Amino acid sequence: MPGSQDFAADPRNENVLVYLNGALVPRGEARVSIFDAGFVLGDGVWEGFRLHKGALVFADAHLDRLFWGAKEIALDIGMTREEVRAALQKTLDANGMRDGVHVRLMVTRGPKKTVNQDPRNAAGKPTVVIVAEHKLPAPEIVTRGLVLATSSIRCTPASMFDMRLNSHSRLNLIRALIEVMDKGADEALMLDPNGYVSSCNATNFFFVRGGRLYSSTGEFCFNGVTRANVIALARANGIAIELGNFTLHDLREADEAFVTGTFGGLTPVRSIDGRALPAALPGPLTARLRALYDDLKNREALR
Repeated sequence: MPGSQDFAADPRNENVLVYLNGALVPRGEARVSIFDAGFVLGDGVWEGFRLHKGALVFADAHLDRLFWGAKEIALDIGMTREEVRAALQKTLDANGMRDGVHVRLMVTRGPKKTVNQDPRNAAGKPTVVIVAEHKLPAPEIVTRGLVLATSSIRCTPASMFDMRLNSHSRLNLIRALIEVMDKGADEALMLDPNGYVSSCNATNFFFVRGGRLYSSTGEFCFNGVTRANVIALARANGIAIELGNFTLHDLREADEAFVTGTFGGLTPVRSIDGRALPAALPGPLTARLRALYDDLKNREALR
C-alpha cells in the first residue's frame, strides 16, 4: 500500500481484540448494525492516537480534538474524558501493547430507527469502537519519499465542510486521491477555495525554500496535532517559518517538502506534479525536524 499511511505488516494484528461499546471482541467478530449512522451516513467522528514507549503521546491534544468535533456535530459520546482514556488503556492492556501501536477511536451517532439523515432518528446510544494495531510506517518511505500530484478537488471552508473535523465522511478526500492515482501519485495535493496550497488528502503539507519552512494558514486544512507540534518546534528552535497563502508557482522553487500526520510523523516528499525536489531524502531541514519531533515524543512518553 503506497502513501504516507504505508505500514509494515505485522501478523500480531490478526489476533487483536477490538473495543466495541465496552466489550473486547476478537477482530473477526467486531460488528456494527447496518442501520448504524456511521455506516448509513458517515455520521460520526474519529481520532488517531500513537502508543510510544508505553504512553499515548499528545493524548490531551487528541482528546481535545475528539470532544470538540463531537460537540460541533451535537454528538454525545456518552463517556467522560477519563472514561475514554480508561477505554483506550483497557484496549491496550488487553492486547499486551506497549510500543509501536496506532490506535483509531471511532464514535458514531449509533443505530438509527430508519435509514435517513435526521439525527433525531438515532436510537439514542452512540457506537464507540477502538481498534489498536501494531503498526509502524514502512521504513523505506523515509528515503523513498512520497509522490504528490495536485487534485482539482478543493479543500472546503468551515461553512461548507469543515476540514478541521475528523468526520467519518471522507469522500471528498478519497475523490481527490482517486483523481491523482493514475498519475502515479501517493497522495493528492489539495488547494483551498482561493487556489492556494492547503493540504494533502490525508496529511498536512509543508515545504522548504532557502532554509525557511512554509505551510498554509491553517484555515482550510486538517487541525493536525502533528502539524501544530512541528510549527511549535520550528519556532522554539530558531527555524524560520511562515504560515500564509502560497501558490503552486511557489512550490516550483521548493528544495524540500514533507507531510505530517499522527501515524507517520514527518514523511518526506520526493516530487510534486512531476518535478523532483533537489534535496536528497530526507532533506536537511526535514531530517532536523524529524529528530526534534522524535525527541519531543520521547519526552512526552516520560511525562
